[in-house]
Amino acid sequence: MSDQTKLDRRRFFGTAAMTLATAQIALDASVWAQPARKMLDTAGFKAGTNTSFASLKQLDAGLLNVGYAEVGPAGGEPVILLHGWPYDIHSFVDVAPLLASASYRVIVPYVRGYGTTRFLSDSTIRNGQPSALALDAIELMDALKIEKATLAGFDWGARTANIMAALWPERCKALVSVSGYLIGSQQAGKLPLPPEAELQWWYQFYFATERGRAGYDKYRREFSKLIWHLASPKWNFDDATFDRSAKALDNPDHVAVVIHNYRWRLGLAEGEAKYDELERKLAQSPVITVPTITMEGDANGAPHPEPAAYAKMFSGKYSHRTIEGGIGHNLPQEAPQAFAQAIIDVMTQG
Repeated sequence: MSDQTKLDRRRFFGTAAMTLATAQIALDASVWAQPARKMLDTAGFKAGTNTSFASLKQLDAGLLNVGYAEVGPAGGEPVILLHGWPYDIHSFVDVAPLLASASYRVIVPYVRGYGTTRFLSDSTIRNGQPSALALDAIELMDALKIEKATLAGFDWGARTANIMAALWPERCKALVSVSGYLIGSQQAGKLPLPPEAELQWWYQFYFATERGRAGYDKYRREFSKLIWHLASPKWNFDDATFDRSAKALDNPDHVAVVIHNYRWRLGLAEGEAKYDELERKLAQSPVITVPTITMEGDANGAPHPEPAAYAKMFSGKYSHRTIEGGIGHNLPQEAPQAFAQAIIDVMTQG
């Protein structure tokens, strides 16, 4: 097995070993904290006080009719926030107004299979391939006539943002990515890991079975709440917070998209030929050249790579931030000020 293949595998599954000293990856945070740094106005702000977006919009874009929230001035610099599984746009319910108050135009779309986003045709394959999700976001930008935007996300959303920045850097001004570099491939996904690492991905093996598909369909809320607790063990979210996001999982295409995503990663489901060229490029682990800040919560219970495993995958201006205070996997919702400030920093200092 080549070193590159091993590295691809570790990036994809998020189980990288620390092979570099901390000093080697302690990238100079001061470059993002220059005297001209634009600070958020957080007077009176309290995380968790925002419970909804004022309204949602719908727009045909590519294969989808996309449901999305939009806040901030129409002429502001665009920022696109991308959620993960099993979460939804409410992961950014505090981040979006913070950015809007700083005069940014903020777009928060439901991914295919979530919320009010629907496929335009019943015959379209309910494909969860990472490249398909990234192309969805590019087509949304086209439909909104946004030539270039700053991208930020976590979980599936971070992977989507990574792919967009790598394959379409001309469309990406800057990037904020929770858990760093998450681009992988089917080849990497087929390689076995040590048992302790495999245990972290138990739900992928569950989803690989028909029992798993049926179980997730029947118990999607209970399953998702379990993932929330495991991924953010110190986040004391209440039932109302979970229920607001869980409604997005009632989308009629949700189970099909999620199951295909995880089966595709393991090479157990076919993709679509039209995405083959994109997937070939992604399998080469392309370096991301746009200005980037990667982030990690100090209590992330989900599988995730160490910064040492991905620092060299960013060749532009780059910094990593670990957010302390018991912050888990859903970093934007658990630490919205830190996430929003990173977006502003990467835009204004990049």
